[in-house]
Amino acid sequence: MPVVHVIDHPLVQHKLTLMREKDRSTNSFRRLMHEISMLMAYEVTRDMPTQMIDIETPMEAMRAPVIDGKKTVFVSIMRAGAGFLDGMLEIVPGARVGHVGLYRDPRTLVAVEYYFKMPDHMEERDAIVLDPMLATGNSAAAAVERLKEVKPRSIRFVSLLAAPEGLQNFHAQHPDVPVYTAAIDRQLDEHGYILPGLGDAGDRLFGTK
Repeated sequence: MPVVHVIDHPLVQHKLTLMREKDRSTNSFRRLMHEISMLMAYEVTRDMPTQMIDIETPMEAMRAPVIDGKKTVFVSIMRAGAGFLDGMLEIVPGARVGHVGLYRDPRTLVAVEYYFKMPDHMEERDAIVLDPMLATGNSAAAAVERLKEVKPRSIRFVSLLAAPEGLQNFHAQHPDVPVYTAAIDRQLDEHGYILPGLGDAGDRLFGTK
C-alpha cells in the first residue's frame, strides 16, 4: 500500500506559506528552503535505526544511542534538489550525497537523464531522494528507477510540494517508496506546473527564468 506522509508541523506550514508568495526575493526564498528542509529532515529521519556505543559522561561510563550518518545517502535530483540538500546535511552531517541529473522535456514532460553518481556500497545504505516539487512525477519516478539499479537498503522520497497526479503516477511505478511532503496541492496546469504551487523552485532558488 503506497504511503504518503504530510508533514503538517506549524513551522513547516508557516515557512511554506512565505515561500509561496510571488514577491519573495531569491535570497529570502533560498533561506526559507534551507530552514524548511532542516525541519523536514527531523521528521523524515524520525525512525532511523540507531546503534549503542560506549561513552564517558562527566559522571560515569554508559552505553548510549547514535545514528550512523554514513549509512544515509541524500540523493539530490538536480538542480532544485540542491537547495533542499543543504538543510538536510546540517541535520545529518555525516550523510553521503548522490546526484541524479534530470531535465523535463518541455514538449513530452518526460524526464531525460544526463548525470548519475552515487556512493559505493549502496546496498548497505538508506537513500533519501530530494526534489522540492513532485509535479508530474516523471522525474521522481525516473530517478528512483535508476536508483534501484544500485540496490540501496531502503528508499524514501521527500518533496516540498506534491500534486495528486504526481503522487498517483509515482506510486503506480514505485508503490514501495514512501513519500514525505509538506503539502498536497490541488492539481497540475497544462504545462505540468503545480497549482496553486509556488512557481518553478529551481528558478526561484537560483534567480533564473
